Amino acid sequence: GFQNRPKSLKVFVNPNSHKREATHIYYEQVAPLFKLADIKTDVTVTEYEGHALSVLKECELQAFDGCFVFYYLLTIEEFILICLAFLFCNRVVCVGGDGSVSEVAHGLLLKAQIDAGKDTDYIPMPVKAPVPLGVIPAGTTNILAHTLYGIKHAVTAALHIIMGHIQPVDVCTFSTPSKLLRFGFSAMFGFGARTLALAEKHRWMPSNQRKDFAFIKTLADLKPEECELSFLPLQIPQEDSHENDRITLLCLGSKDQWHKIQGHFLNVSIMAIPCLCSMAPRGLAPNTRLNNGSMALIVVQNTSRTEFIKHLKRYASVKNQFNFPFVETYTVQEVKVQPRLKSGLDAKENSYLDAASAEGNYPWNIDGDLMKEASEVHVRVHPQLINLYG
Repeated sequence: GFQNRPKSLKVFVNPNSHKREATHIYYEQVAPLFKLADIKTDVTVTEYEGHALSVLKECELQAFDGCFVFYYLLTIEEFILICLAFLFCNRVVCVGGDGSVSEVAHGLLLKAQIDAGKDTDYIPMPVKAPVPLGVIPAGTTNILAHTLYGIKHAVTAALHIIMGHIQPVDVCTFSTPSKLLRFGFSAMFGFGARTLALAEKHRWMPSNQRKDFAFIKTLADLKPEECELSFLPLQIPQEDSHENDRITLLCLGSKDQWHKIQGHFLNVSIMAIPCLCSMAPRGLAPNTRLNNGSMALIVVQNTSRTEFIKHLKRYASVKNQFNFPFVETYTVQEVKVQPRLKSGLDAKENSYLDAASAEGNYPWNIDGDLMKEASEVHVRVHPQLINLYG
């Protein structure tokens, strides 16, 4: 009776992923569910670099309803593998963390634009992804899984995929004036991005250790970013707003009326989904939803380290993390972030980001992936651009 459920999947398992536990986890937790649901699977356990690619080149993927790529850490080879799978599959299931899932969603949407004949350097109105994407949590924070299912639980996620439950979700485009950077669900500029940039420079450390180190080091060297923010408030018809919804009413404005803020900011968050996780039970952006066509713009102005820590600690509680005089929130449909380039002398202050600063690049944290951009970044929200299982 579940019309959208997949019946046949091509499965790739990388035995070297996530401390060599991927094969065990797949066969112990996921495969039994597929068997019970009478979903036929054809499994390839990769034995060497490029094995999956060689299999895909000879595999008749038209015989399958979907491709299930089982991994934790996305490599370039795995990303190419997934892109090849998109050419043929009707359903894609991703097992990984937020960065991995975001990479797959980006590839899926980019392929849709290419198929539609759109210029991929400039996509003001992208077409919707033609196939749903499954998300099985296997990362650290698992924001997408928590937001979709309310819990980090592989079995819960697998059951939603098996039954074909579909949830439309908003997606953002992140672009410079000259090119599309990527599709994504959330981004941070400032503290959240610099923490990730420092962690990436210490990948030789165990995952939890380097994240804790990066967080503490960035907090110790806390510095604001000087930039200009321009945003277009969400346009909502008056009849659709509620009398007691002060946030909605405050965001009503005339069409194409851009607002500007200039100053020094410790962190800027732009999120199209609530971004729930165990560390933020209310969500990093509790004032938005999965598919209401809006983004939350959260601006943390320069303040003392003590006050900034109080704001961060609020995320783990049920108290309002934005109830501080230095935090401003907006419901928007477009945002432009234009950093002020630092002088060479200032750039040398951040020794752990010396290479990026020397090039005039500023780090962005887009769904847990690091990107470095110097010019203006334009963010647009596109309502219900992709379907996720959930």
